Amino acid sequence: MNKKPVAVITGASRGIGRAVAISLAMEGFDIAAIARSVDSEGMNILGSEIEKKGAEFFPIGLDISCTSCQKEVVSNILERYGRIDFLVNNAGVAPLQRNDLLEITEESYDRVMNINLKGPVFFAQKIAKEMIWLKQTVNNYKPVIVFISSVSAYMTSTNRSEYCVSKAGLSMTSALFADRLSKEEIKVFEVRPGIIQTDMTVKVKDKYDKLIAEGLIPQNRWGLPEDIGKSVASIARGNFDFSTGMVFEISGGMNLHRL
Repeated sequence: MNKKPVAVITGASRGIGRAVAISLAMEGFDIAAIARSVDSEGMNILGSEIEKKGAEFFPIGLDISCTSCQKEVVSNILERYGRIDFLVNNAGVAPLQRNDLLEITEESYDRVMNINLKGPVFFAQKIAKEMIWLKQTVNNYKPVIVFISSVSAYMTSTNRSEYCVSKAGLSMTSALFADRLSKEEIKVFEVRPGIIQTDMTVKVKDKYDKLIAEGLIPQNRWGLPEDIGKSVASIARGNFDFSTGMVFEISGGMNLHRL
């Protein structure tokens, strides 16, 4: 069995997932990094950065929406390390096209919901069951599950409605897991990013540049993936051991209701 704790991060090859993986490697975790493809440039670069931090890097290919594929992935991680200490459910997509609520298609809805909500629900379910069992075999075991949601869990965008619905569902999923797993001594947290500079927001950069300049974000800047990485690292350090179910919004103050 691995002596070091092991973190599993979905959607790890870029953006928020990449920053979280690096932050957790710096906190002493070996990293099982999940992405749709293990052969991408992003995964290759991430592997090098993780190893520079003195952590082991285990790249895994998985489409998180393939729930029937998840069991084998969990088994492979346990076979390699003998433990899973920290899960970050980060994988997510935006709609392929931003369509008005009255024009969204079932195909687009199903794609977004399967990746952003259904996949994470059942992946967390599988790992939570293993964490319950691992408590009996791993010394000083402090399991944690983190769901990366979005301010879109409560802020409406009628031209990407399916994304908002998926993140609202993920927010409730985090609360449900926190409730159910509290008696198992497994802590669950929701990290809720605001407007973050990633590949997902590149296409709307001009729109958000204008909105930020007009005061949309009180702290008056884009969020960075590293901002999210720092927040997850803080959870991993045990700074919030009496806060299961907590929502950490990392949005530069978008949660403020200002006149």
